[in-house]
Amino acid sequence: DVQLQASGGGLVQTGGSLRLSCSASGFTFTDYSIGWFRQAPGKEREGVSCVSGIGDTYYADSVEGRFTMSSDNAKNTVYLQMNNLTPEDTAVYYCNTPSRVLSGTWAQGTLVTVSS
Repeated sequence: DVQLQASGGGLVQTGGSLRLSCSASGFTFTDYSIGWFRQAPGKEREGVSCVSGIGDTYYADSVEGRFTMSSDNAKNTVYLQMNNLTPEDTAVYYCNTPSRVLSGTWAQGTLVTVSS
């Protein structure tokens, strides 16, 4: 049973940093891409970043240079280091695999709130 759990959200001031974690289980971690997504109030969910099974990372233009995704294969965990946060980054953040995205399966996300 594939499970993904995002954590690490919280309240931070503009310019601050947070590190989100995504713990994965039920599948071979390095066989799949894992992405971070976010949904701001009143907006559609959007992709933020993605790491492939071989470690290549991709970022949305809006977070390029501020967010860094990394993975710890031994812990089956991916991280999203978010620096220089702005109120526009306020959202619920989710981690997910492409297949689960296509099937519409989402686990509970973690709320990030950036105050101005």
